[in-house]
Amino acid sequence: MKRVGVIGGGQLAWMMASAANKLGVELIVQTPSANDPAVAIAHDTVFASVADAAATAILASKCDVITFENEFVNLETLSVLAKQGVCFRPSLEALAPLLDKYHQRCYLRNLGLPVPKFFAVDQVGSQELGDGSNSIFEFLAFHNLDFPLVLKARRHGYDGQGTFIIKDIEDLQQKLAAATPENTLLPNSVFLLEEFIPFTTELAVIAARSVDGKVAIYPIVETQQQEQVCRRAIAPAEISPQLAAEIDEIARVILNGLEAVGVFGIELFLTADNKVLVNEIAPRTHNSGHFSVDACETSQFEQHLRAVCDLPLGNSNLICSCAIMVNLLGYEISTSNYIVKRQKIEQIPQTIVHWYGKTQSRPGRKLGHVNVLLNHKNRNEAMAIAHTIENIWYSN
Repeated sequence: MKRVGVIGGGQLAWMMASAANKLGVELIVQTPSANDPAVAIAHDTVFASVADAAATAILASKCDVITFENEFVNLETLSVLAKQGVCFRPSLEALAPLLDKYHQRCYLRNLGLPVPKFFAVDQVGSQELGDGSNSIFEFLAFHNLDFPLVLKARRHGYDGQGTFIIKDIEDLQQKLAAATPENTLLPNSVFLLEEFIPFTTELAVIAARSVDGKVAIYPIVETQQQEQVCRRAIAPAEISPQLAAEIDEIARVILNGLEAVGVFGIELFLTADNKVLVNEIAPRTHNSGHFSVDACETSQFEQHLRAVCDLPLGNSNLICSCAIMVNLLGYEISTSNYIVKRQKIEQIPQTIVHWYGKTQSRPGRKLGHVNVLLNHKNRNEAMAIAHTIENIWYSN
């Protein structure tokens, strides 16, 4: 039986459980809290921060291969273990250009892939941006940038955290001035500044690559965000075959360039003139692929385990005509398990509720998701069901 170590114990690791059972794989999880979702399904747990390399050494002693549920890791410390023969999939070399969003953008640009215009802000008050508004205006004018702009923390941002839409010069100066090491909302004073893309649609694609270089790509989805957090994903996205083929090729270029092993989530912008730009890459299973658990022959979680265990990749095709995934996001601070609301949602035909078992709710936190499967392509019907789910969930 293959033993897979997972760095991270959130819902992404939790959702590997059924696939692990199917494949005869044992999961050993490294995570800080006994309340983290994956602890309930793990064969063994190392209780420690995901950045604790000493704990990862203990994890390595218990498993055959180590993979990642999140990217909040320290590659420098993990590299010591890699040199000792610990097998990481994806490899640390594949993760290296991706964990810092500025380095990720540089990597994509060097691959010749389309990305928004971007610049590093090396430190608050740096010479690059200057301390005064004149210097900032000169910087923006020189690089042909205008407001609104997007300011992103280069590390540790997710679900909209560390990402800010900047409306004017005062807003930019305030955000940079607030970015001190003591500010928990802005843990880094290192930022990426990029042009704002007035996209028409946000798209995402899940792609997997095996040890022997085979690539499997899932149906491209449209993602719909509110306050920079995904509310729902619709599969397949309503795009032309030519555009789908272009995105497939982008995914192949990225995964082959990295010599990646495992599942990666790729987020994209579609502009009004039908151009695709790569927004971000997640080197792991991804929220935009949750529909695959019920709607595809092989879920993204099974596919990831197949890849890291050097098993043949599975079929990534839809087994229904259309699917929509609706995130159940926290809207209050609470310890409720929302059983009444979940039961109401479960009564809606063609819906499957996935509840992560988190013990605390807070606004914006992902507590679960709902998959809706349709046997005909009817976007309006799918959206109507999604809104029914959301009306139940956010009723108060």
